[in-house]
Amino acid sequence: MISNLIYAQVSNAKKPKSKEIQIPFEATRFDTTLQKVEFTTYKGVKAMKILPGNKQVILKGFNFTNGTIEFDTQPVDVSRGAFLSIYFRQQNPGESELVYLRCKPDETEQRNDAIQYAPILHGVNLWDIMGQFQAPALIHNTDWNHIKLVISGLQMRVYLNNSTRPTLEIPRLEGTASAGAIAFDGQAYFANLVIKPNETEWLSPTEGTDLTNHDINYIRRWDVSASQFLEKGRELIIDDLPKDTTKWQPIVAERRGLINLTRKFGGMENRGGGVQNKNRYVWLKTTIKSAKEQVAKIQLGFSDEVYVFINGGLIYADKNQYPQPIRKYPDGRLDIANSTFDVPLKAGDNQLVIGVSNYFYGWGIVARMMDMNCINILQE
Repeated sequence: MISNLIYAQVSNAKKPKSKEIQIPFEATRFDTTLQKVEFTTYKGVKAMKILPGNKQVILKGFNFTNGTIEFDTQPVDVSRGAFLSIYFRQQNPGESELVYLRCKPDETEQRNDAIQYAPILHGVNLWDIMGQFQAPALIHNTDWNHIKLVISGLQMRVYLNNSTRPTLEIPRLEGTASAGAIAFDGQAYFANLVIKPNETEWLSPTEGTDLTNHDINYIRRWDVSASQFLEKGRELIIDDLPKDTTKWQPIVAERRGLINLTRKFGGMENRGGGVQNKNRYVWLKTTIKSAKEQVAKIQLGFSDEVYVFINGGLIYADKNQYPQPIRKYPDGRLDIANSTFDVPLKAGDNQLVIGVSNYFYGWGIVARMMDMNCINILQE
C-alpha cells in the first residue's frame, strides 16, 4: 500500500518542464557506416529497419548525459530469438551502457531475462557477471514495444509498454562514462525517438543501497597478480602457483561482493597480440584467520574457471562455461549460488589462493564464508 501511494504521489505531482527533442529516423540523422539499414514508413510512421548484421547504428551529433529517452521498436523475425538494443553514454563501441530486449518466439512463457541491462567495459559485455540486472517483461513480437529510459547520474529506471511501475531498476550504472552517444542495434524496426535532456523524474543521481554491505561474510579484499595466458585446454596445477617473486596489487570488491576482473584486465574480446588460442588468467590471494582448527564452508560464484588452494593444497576446481553443458546455475552466469565447498582451516593464518581463468565474456568471483564462527577475514 505504501509503495502504491508513493507512485501515485509522484505521478500526480507537477513535473518540471524540459525541452523535448523529437528525432525522426531519417538517413541524415544516423551513422550507418558499419551497419546497413532501410529508412522507410512502417505502420504509418517514419522508421528505421536494421538489416542482418551485428553492428551499431549511431545517432549523429548527440551527447547524452542525463534525462529521458523514449522510442518504439518491433522485432523483424523472432524464429530464433532476437535482441533489440539501445546504447547510451557511449564513448566508443567498447565503452558503453546497454539495455536490450531478449525476444523469444513464444512470449507467453514467463521468464526473468526478457529485459536486461549490462555495461560494456574494454569491449566486453558484462551480462554474464551481473545477472542481477534483468527482469520479466511482456514483449510484443508483432507490434510496437515502447521503451522509456529515465537516467539520472548513477541510477536508471526502464519502463516497457507504458507500464506505471519500472520494468527494470538499476541502482548503480556500472559503465565508466557519464556522457556519450546513443546507438541502436538488432534486426528490428525503430521509430518515434524522443529525448528529454535532464528530465529525470526526481530519480536520485546517487547510487542506491547495496544490501550486501551489511553482510560481513563476504571476502571483499584480495591481492591480485598480473594477468597471464594459459594454453586452451590446460588447467592450473600446483606447479603454477604464484612464486615468491610474484608481484601483487590490492583489489577490492565492487557491489554485491564482486571482484570484477574484466574492469581491471579486460577480457577475451580485446586481448589481441597473437594469443587467440590462449585463455587469460590471474591469481587472487587473501588470508583467513581462524581461532581454531576447523572445516569451514565457502560459497563461490565465478566466471569462468577456478582453481582453489588453501595453504598450498588444491581443494576445489570447477568450470562455469556458457553455453556448455558444464555451466553452473543460473545458466552459466556468475552467482553466489554457483558452488559451495569445504575449506579446511588450521588455527592461525590460512592463505587462500584462487586461480581464475577467462573463457567467455566477463570474468571474476564472489566469495562468501557460510559461517564466521571463530573466523576473521580482511576487510576493505
